Amino acid sequence: IAMSSTTDKIKGLANEAIGNAKQVAGKALDRPDMEAEGVLQERKGEAQQAVGKGKDAVKKVIDKA
Repeated sequence: IAMSSTTDKIKGLANEAIGNAKQVAGKALDRPDMEAEGVLQERKGEAQQAVGKGKDAVKKVIDKA
């Protein structure tokens, strides 16, 4: 099931925020594994947002046609 561009962007922002929190917690607790997990989750969020923005761009092109 395809998600809307807004859903992709919201989930992306959430993953970025959670990823950032995990990175901070990992540094504070001296847990490199948690810090690395946070980096991966942040990247996942960035990718989700990019997908959402791409869907918006495609929709604008179709709407102009």
